[in-house]
Amino acid sequence: MKVIVASDKFKGSVGSDEVAAAVGRGVRRVRPDATVVSIPVADGGDGTLSAAIASGFELVPVTASGPTGELVRSGFARRGDVAVVELADVSGLVRLPGGRPAPMTATSRGTGEVIAAAIDGGCTRVILGIGGSASTDGGAGLVEALTGSPLDLPALRQRLKGVEVVVACDVDNPLTGPTGAAAVYGPQKGATPEQVVELDAALSRWADQVAEATGQDLRDTPGAGAAGGVGFAALALLGAELRPGIELVLELVGFHGQLAGADLVVTGEGALDEQTLHGKAVAGVAAAARAVASPGIPIVAVCGVNRLRPEQLRSAGVLAAYALTDLESDVRKCIAEPRPLLERLGERIAVDHLTMNETERGIA
Repeated sequence: MKVIVASDKFKGSVGSDEVAAAVGRGVRRVRPDATVVSIPVADGGDGTLSAAIASGFELVPVTASGPTGELVRSGFARRGDVAVVELADVSGLVRLPGGRPAPMTATSRGTGEVIAAAIDGGCTRVILGIGGSASTDGGAGLVEALTGSPLDLPALRQRLKGVEVVVACDVDNPLTGPTGAAAVYGPQKGATPEQVVELDAALSRWADQVAEATGQDLRDTPGAGAAGGVGFAALALLGAELRPGIELVLELVGFHGQLAGADLVVTGEGALDEQTLHGKAVAGVAAAARAVASPGIPIVAVCGVNRLRPEQLRSAGVLAAYALTDLESDVRKCIAEPRPLLERLGERIAVDHLTMNETERGIA
């Protein structure tokens, strides 16, 4: 009996590895013979670094500039010549001192410093997860950290010679305009309506400068507005490829290779909602499992709260959802003490899907 638990973190509550451990304990209470394989995953935002390390990458510590210039302890995950860099861990909202937004001054420079450290260490493939950004600088800070000047193209080409950059990106916003980085994400980073206008104008000027220097204008490319415009800089100046975050992370952690012989796949994230259906971890894991696993293998989800209807879950390939709030109506308690509840959900999942399957096969 083989059970795969490939869950994202429950943000602000419990890490992906802890979700797997707790669910696994519950499953084994019902099926002591079960082998539970933990595969922590992420969608390219915060948690990407942890998922890579849990899958066998080595953490290489780096001290870099935080979003407001203070030094923070971050790093990249390395396996061979591949480096995984998580923007959120160095230039993200979680790194703002005291949680105070800095919409007009926050920078992506620290992410460029971590990328530079990875390249200096001999890495030739850089996987960059760009969710959770605190800045709207168009990626200028990131690029400047690589060469000392954001538009020194000869120096940048030399710096990136022989290096492939792949960006985990799950949004299709352009850099500027009403659906651009400033208009859509600026308010989430603390920008007032007036500041949004100012930031969008600054991004337009930056895009003009890049277009003049490179001979191509990529401001309207889907994904250019990701992470406050880091997507734009990655495309226009680093020659990066943009790929869906969960798809990229599943490749990194070897998810597909673990599916052979699996009897059940459990995925999860803190909240199942409309966003889940558009490239988040649960939908990505379910799609990958359906493509590789044996026909009919149950794919279920654990979560803190479920806001999706059964037919929406089925459309994403998820047979059923098991929420902490099914067991405990106090959301604060679910957040503070999720592990015992996850263990109980693991028991329910095993009863509903593993014992039933054994009976149907004539084994139990």
